[in-house]
Amino acid sequence: MIEAIKEAKKALKNGDVPVGAVIVYDNKIIAKACNQKEMNKSAISHAEIIAIDEACKKLNTWHLTDCEIYVTMEPCIMCMGAIMESRIKKIVYGVANEKFGLMSNLKNDSSIKSRILKNRVVVNMENNDIKQMLRQFFEIKRI
Repeated sequence: MIEAIKEAKKALKNGDVPVGAVIVYDNKIIAKACNQKEMNKSAISHAEIIAIDEACKKLNTWHLTDCEIYVTMEPCIMCMGAIMESRIKKIVYGVANEKFGLMSNLKNDSSIKSRILKNRVVVNMENNDIKQMLRQFFEIKRI
């Protein structure tokens, strides 16, 4: 998660929501990225999507079954879809995303949640440093 936080700080410097993602395979980081929506002027330039694309290229497959993803903020619906499609089995995120996070928005629908999470491990760390970084970012944006 330390490396994902470093990536999030890069996004912050670029004026993007401070989200970083790291993909690990065989206990080694094979891909990392930060949000680049503002930089790329693209709604889909999320850290998770960019990192997944990089990992697929590195492993020469779209099957990331033996990989883990560490993300500073709970993946949104789009990113969770990409995580599911790439077959990543373990998802660790730093803070919940009550507005757009898939898991936060499915907390009352256990049937859909169980189908999405089938054979996946999801861990919410609730990291206070990440919460503070996001809080500061949004306070500045809302002024």
